[in-house]
Amino acid sequence: MPYGSTARVLRVNLTTGAITTEELSEEFYRLYPGGKALAGYYMLNETPAHTHPFAPENVLVVANGLLTGSPVSTATRYIVSARSPLTNGYGESEAGGFWGPELKMAGLEAIVITGAAPEPVYLWIQDGVAELRSAAHLWGRDPLYVQTTIRQELADDKIRVMQIGLAGEKRVLYANITNDLRHFNGRNGLGAVMGSKNLRAIAVRGHQRYLSMAKDAAALQALGKKLSGEVPKHPNSWDLQVRGTPGLVEGLNAGGILPTRNFRQGAFEQMDAIKWETYEKEILTARRSCYACAVRCKREVAVDGRTSEYGGPEYETIGAFGSNIGIGDIHLIARANELCNIYGLDTITTGMTIAFAMECFEHELIGLDDTDGLELRFGNAEVVLPLIEKIAHRQGFGELLAQGSKRAAEKIGRDAMSFTIQCKGQEFAMHEPRGKWNVGMGYAISEIGADHLVVVHDSMLSNPDSLPFKAAQVLGVQQALPPRSWGQAKMEQFYITERWNSFEKVVGLCFFGPAPRSFIQPADVLAAVNAATGWEMTIAEVLAVGERATNMARAFNNREGFGRQEDSLPERMYAPLENGPLLGQSLPRAEFEESLTLLYELKGWDTQTSRPTRARLEALSLGWVAGLLEK
Repeated sequence: MPYGSTARVLRVNLTTGAITTEELSEEFYRLYPGGKALAGYYMLNETPAHTHPFAPENVLVVANGLLTGSPVSTATRYIVSARSPLTNGYGESEAGGFWGPELKMAGLEAIVITGAAPEPVYLWIQDGVAELRSAAHLWGRDPLYVQTTIRQELADDKIRVMQIGLAGEKRVLYANITNDLRHFNGRNGLGAVMGSKNLRAIAVRGHQRYLSMAKDAAALQALGKKLSGEVPKHPNSWDLQVRGTPGLVEGLNAGGILPTRNFRQGAFEQMDAIKWETYEKEILTARRSCYACAVRCKREVAVDGRTSEYGGPEYETIGAFGSNIGIGDIHLIARANELCNIYGLDTITTGMTIAFAMECFEHELIGLDDTDGLELRFGNAEVVLPLIEKIAHRQGFGELLAQGSKRAAEKIGRDAMSFTIQCKGQEFAMHEPRGKWNVGMGYAISEIGADHLVVVHDSMLSNPDSLPFKAAQVLGVQQALPPRSWGQAKMEQFYITERWNSFEKVVGLCFFGPAPRSFIQPADVLAAVNAATGWEMTIAEVLAVGERATNMARAFNNREGFGRQEDSLPERMYAPLENGPLLGQSLPRAEFEESLTLLYELKGWDTQTSRPTRARLEALSLGWVAGLLEK
């Protein structure tokens, strides 16, 4: 059995009720050591080509990272993957919290779920032993009721519950998955895939500790203790502890890159009403954390005079329900966040789809007869909560919006598609590419659709004297480059940091842990991996692991018919920003296409089809993937 791992994967066939386990060899695990890599392997091998996302044959994979559950701060993440109903391509979403570590303690690295249950069920796992139980009494109930009921039924209030909400049951195409009510696998509609399988929840309890699996437990424990003390010393990680992600609002607005009114503008005149100081004064009630994490970036808030069980809004939600729909009301944003979390809706796509609808309304592509009488104008706070209700229940106008902005635009017709801010069908996160060009390239090239965590953001690598840039040099980044630039050197920077970020998704580290973004230096990441496994991996080796995971995701999409034409940006990115410090800034279309070609060449992908070449796949020990593509 490989060190640093339980080496056990649970297989669940919901159609037949069969549950089995398999053991992973060390040779296999070193190639696919958890998270994104392990999920990609099972998806590409076991999901038949062109499987409908809601078909029983769509394989749903839950995979822990290599370090998930270890004493290393921010090592809390697990990945859920399946073919996405939102994009029809490779689907993936991460979450932190306590559920992933609990799965590791229960003796499992991953769960591979196939089929569909004839009636609602939940999966109960305790110390490696699993069973399916009826969830008929839980279907249609809110997540707090479900979590409380499961814990009462199983007589253990320490059980961790991962579950969907009403939106997942109704198969809203951007339904999410939550654990402990406040940590989310929030993108790609994987909650809808769970709903299509009649799987309401996965409850987990375990008693094995990560250190018992490690090759050098003493070294790993000492490293974890040391790293916890580093948080106050790094400005980025310390800022996250003090303000959390809501602290981003003011700086992004000052830089002209706070998405406003469906990405038409980069600055919001009511920013003071949604910035951190207002959040802290008006709604903050407590600071919380994920498992063994010293950053403690999570926030609890008051909603309608009570502390919400569902956590507080992150920056993405503040942007999506604040500036991007023209609303300056932190209390409304907190309520919208809670309502989305109760129903299991991705807050980014929900807010962005509402913004799209507002722009369609203001351009008279839809009217009051279409919107159930709701006046969908930017800044109209009265329509937000009713729209969330309609979307979650798929009622009235909500039925259209439950399909995401791209499908809604296709049905509305005329110029509606020009108001969708998405890639491959997934809406942008709250980061403006016209101010950070590599973020835009990441949106375009990401296999899961627009994703702001593909690469290290340009602004972190633009100052040669900054801590992030100095850390990135260890990875091979040579030049500090302007945020608004592309070209050969910038694509080399992209290629390096994309592989590093992908590796973080393999080992289960939150983006707020490792450098360049934060306080855990690359040498410490290597030290943690090697203490856990005894492998003595190098920077080059871990970058190869990240690249292997990305290439499997790319191959999955290629098999489903995705090509270069899908690696594109919405038309709005080539139009000028309408206000703020970057007034008039747009992306250069020709330079984007030239740089995309350069990036393909660096990645060893065919510049016309976007497919990884056999030579590159062989170099990554993925010859079997080349065989699949050639068929």
